Amino acid sequence: MSDVELVLRSTRVITPEGARAASVAVADGRIVSVLPHDAPVPDGARLEDLGDHVLLPGLVDTHVHVNDPGRSDWEGFWTATRAAAAGGITTLVDMPLNSLPPTTTVDHLRIKQEVAAAKAHIDIGFWGGALPDNVKDLAPLHEAGVYGFKCFLSPSGVDEFPELDQEQLATSMAEIAGFDGLLIVHAEDPHELDSAPHLSGPSYADYLQTRPRISENAAIEGLIATAKRIGARIHVLHLSSSDALPLIAAAKREGVRLTVETCPHYLTLTAEEVPDGASEFKCCPPIRESANQDALWEALADGTVDCIVTDHSPSTADLKTDDFATAWGGISGLQLSLPAVWTEARKRGHGIEDVVRWMSERTSALVGLDRKGAIAPGRDADFAVLAPDETFTVDPAELQHRNRVTAYAGKTLHGVVKSTWLRGRRVHHEGEFAEPSGLLLSRNGDAGPAA
Repeated sequence: MSDVELVLRSTRVITPEGARAASVAVADGRIVSVLPHDAPVPDGARLEDLGDHVLLPGLVDTHVHVNDPGRSDWEGFWTATRAAAAGGITTLVDMPLNSLPPTTTVDHLRIKQEVAAAKAHIDIGFWGGALPDNVKDLAPLHEAGVYGFKCFLSPSGVDEFPELDQEQLATSMAEIAGFDGLLIVHAEDPHELDSAPHLSGPSYADYLQTRPRISENAAIEGLIATAKRIGARIHVLHLSSSDALPLIAAAKREGVRLTVETCPHYLTLTAEEVPDGASEFKCCPPIRESANQDALWEALADGTVDCIVTDHSPSTADLKTDDFATAWGGISGLQLSLPAVWTEARKRGHGIEDVVRWMSERTSALVGLDRKGAIAPGRDADFAVLAPDETFTVDPAELQHRNRVTAYAGKTLHGVVKSTWLRGRRVHHEGEFAEPSGLLLSRNGDAGPAA
């Protein structure tokens, strides 16, 4: 214990065995031991006594659109990682689209890494993209360290990232399965979307008709069948339709290598509360009715849905018009995801340990980040310090996102993030930020600045 540099002490430390009073000893950016609360502080170590604030592992958000480079007026690595740090997130995995160029070749990955390296307040990993014409690039991207590959089954909203048809899906899936990679899928069926009413205007009820549940259900059913035939590992992104849950549960029972995520906005916001013209609530697939939300919470509780991620997908304010048909579809949630989920979870009888499981442990496991996601010896000393009973009212002006459009404006949330720590260094404390010290992460296990 002579090399211990830091001890964080709290009456409520969230460990894999549950919450307990403990002192967490840190050396060289790693957790070396979890000791009794009253354990003596090693000589030369600094003590941070957090009192009754909860010490939890830093959150890992595996679904973030940073949009940098190319659309950095929408968001950027500097602002996104500051917002994440302010929300208790210590690792994010960046999506391959909405940046220019998209992360669909090794050269494009290197461009993104070079942009991110000096701006990262937290650790960053990267997804690759699967397009109709880049099957040859998938294995090289895998070797270069991306955590998996995203595809769309319906139009993505940006021309440079086209969707896969069923034949192209099977081809890409087989290629990725060949090196035991992970395919992550935006699952909405284009034929069902084409068959839905084509409505425009400010009515949210009309917009909801344009993205019916059957579009998700049909896409997921087909995806499961293809994955079962090929033996592939797949992940369903941002599930909003509770009607698909029986399909998912059955596939898991049958041994399909399937994981599923949902998002804070599906768990905390409802279609019934969306005002007409309020396109800050627009996302694809959409926020659905309260009964649908109840079923998603039940699926989290029983393990049918594995984890919660933000799908942080910002844009400039001018793209959030009052016409739901043409407004950009995306919700900014990095800074608010932990308090939003905790506010609803506590109402429903869940503990902070459940939130940690859904937003840190299982997201880390999804991408194989075995040094993240838990307060345990050998893990990175990444922490969030939370005052779980304190409340605040969301003021967009106080957000770190580059564009401060938010569906949570004016909402009172439980859970104030007091500080955030990355590898034993405090990177955020009550609104103040340290200089960027995040690393670029790789599936290969190395971490450091861009090559």
